[in-house]
Amino acid sequence: MQDDSASSTGPALAHNVPEFTVGELSAAIRSTLEGRFGRVRVRGEITELKRHSSGHVYLALKDDQAKLAAVIWRSAVPRLGLAPENGLEVIATGRLTTYADRSTYQLVIERVDYAGEGALLARIERLKRKLAAEGLFDAARKRPLPRIPEVIGVVTSAEGAVIRDILHRLAERFPRRVLLWPVAVQGSGAAEQIARAIRGFNALSPGGAIPRPDLLIVARGGGSLEDLMAFNEESVVRAAAESAIPLISAVGHETDTTLIDLAADRRAPTPTAAAEIAVPVRLDLLHDLAQTRARLVSALARLVKEKRLRLERAVARLPNVPALLEAARQRLDDRSARLDQALPAFVRAKEVALARLASRLPHPREAIASRHARLNLLAQRLAARVERAAERARDRLTSLSSRLDAVSYQAVLARGFALVTDRAGLALTRAAEVAPGQRLAIRFADGQVGATADGPGTRRGAGEARLAAQERLL
Repeated sequence: MQDDSASSTGPALAHNVPEFTVGELSAAIRSTLEGRFGRVRVRGEITELKRHSSGHVYLALKDDQAKLAAVIWRSAVPRLGLAPENGLEVIATGRLTTYADRSTYQLVIERVDYAGEGALLARIERLKRKLAAEGLFDAARKRPLPRIPEVIGVVTSAEGAVIRDILHRLAERFPRRVLLWPVAVQGSGAAEQIARAIRGFNALSPGGAIPRPDLLIVARGGGSLEDLMAFNEESVVRAAAESAIPLISAVGHETDTTLIDLAADRRAPTPTAAAEIAVPVRLDLLHDLAQTRARLVSALARLVKEKRLRLERAVARLPNVPALLEAARQRLDDRSARLDQALPAFVRAKEVALARLASRLPHPREAIASRHARLNLLAQRLAARVERAAERARDRLTSLSSRLDAVSYQAVLARGFALVTDRAGLALTRAAEVAPGQRLAIRFADGQVGATADGPGTRRGAGEARLAAQERLL
């Protein structure tokens, strides 16, 4: 009986538990979560930061006990108050909700603030070490300021006492042309505006419609560390370091130090001090100029006086110039008179010497006759030698001609011999070289006749050969 009663009550209890769909349960959890917490402020360290191409930012807040997923919608990013980054401890303000697709809850962030001064200082210190490692704070990079700038560019708020203090101080000391680039000096977007203003002044062309400043002043009044954070942003520090125009930073009070102070070419403790650094006091310059002019005039007068005294002493040591000129003139007259007498005597002496030399020189006709007689003698000797040489050459030629005639084949033919050649004119010296029926040419002393060989050649005496040849000819 007990088993039956137990089995009968089980299904009844099960039907008393509410039944939900997945969507209904997710909506109920979301409603409960948003109704219980609503708008919250959560303190934690940013981690897992991701910027989506849609413009949304996804991140997580963590501490030593838990981690909370969070999202910043694209429309809320410009109003955050600071740029989120990993490792930054912040206080995030937003509303708690759920993400049903993943059964998670997340914080929809609407504003982000630094979590106390310690977090800000830690962030500034990390950025300071990073930029210092890149050399942005090196003293060697800093440029000298112009002595008297023609145009001064000021980057600050258009409202407030800063710009008035700068203009008032410049007007007192040395009035200069001032160009103001108004920017927000704190809050969301301030860093971007300040960096854009510095780069904008540098982008101006010299001699353009808007003159390019010779000096920049970046300034704002005092404030808390959070108020001055725009001047600790990396974009502002890099813009100041990259500026080709010398830059003075005047941010906060004398005890305030920002990263732009380290990158600037000169740091001023206050905006008023920046104006004092930018230009000298005009009246002081005029006073210095007057003193310099007086010293210069005095020095020139003293120099002229010293030169005059030296000149007078030199004149006193000089001899009597007119007397020297008179003596020189008298010596010149004396030399002129002596020259007038010496020149004719010199010419006469030269004429006598020339006559003496002329008497010893032979007449040119005698020299020519002597050379002509010698030339005739040499011509006679040359003709005799040529005749004797020609006689010897004729005798040698006659001897060689008789010897040549003795060995010439013409002389052999004249003694009764004949020269046998083939049709090509080649001499035939043996009978074996002659073929039967071969056409031959026989040359005698008085001419040449043709012949035809009629049989093989045999050895014969000279007489028989001559008779046989004559018979054939007949």
